[in-house]
Amino acid sequence: MKLSLDLVYKTPPEWAHQAVENFDAFLQDHADCERKASAMAMSFVAKCPDKVEIIPELIETAVEELEHFQSVYELMESRGVQLPERMPKDLYMEELIKLCRHTVEERLMDRMLIASIVECRGAERFKLIADALKDEETKRFYRDLWISEAKHGHIFVKFALKYWPEKDVYERLSFLNEAEGKICADLEWRPALH
Repeated sequence: MKLSLDLVYKTPPEWAHQAVENFDAFLQDHADCERKASAMAMSFVAKCPDKVEIIPELIETAVEELEHFQSVYELMESRGVQLPERMPKDLYMEELIKLCRHTVEERLMDRMLIASIVECRGAERFKLIADALKDEETKRFYRDLWISEAKHGHIFVKFALKYWPEKDVYERLSFLNEAEGKICADLEWRPALH
């Protein structure tokens, strides 16, 4: 059952073509995003140890994201690409985090819903990358990631629905989804997932 919302902003296919033209840089950013996604899932475990119903799935998600990181790193190794010493700021995530409310529970809900939107954006862009790639093995790798990220988009909404009323969750998700669309539309394209 689909729990996440459709993204407001649709990334043009041309975005993927410029990312594929600078694929080594894209891979560095992609690896960093997977590492951060794993850390984010584990940070939810640390922030809400009382929410025991979702901890097993959060750990599962963190492990899956770490496996994605490992797979991207292996792809980088095969191409002779190293992890960079320092990644540039992720303006996309910075703008999304600014939207979070400040009470503990509201901020937790917002972070979960933002996680859903970010995973949906990743799924959308992995599909575009898969469509733009010529190498069949790498194309298949990104198709598989697209499916996995789409699943994660639903998981974070499911988590939120366990603890807050459906009306509140979807009102807030709709607001954040609209805001994310504007953020994406205004960002300069670069060989990065966001």
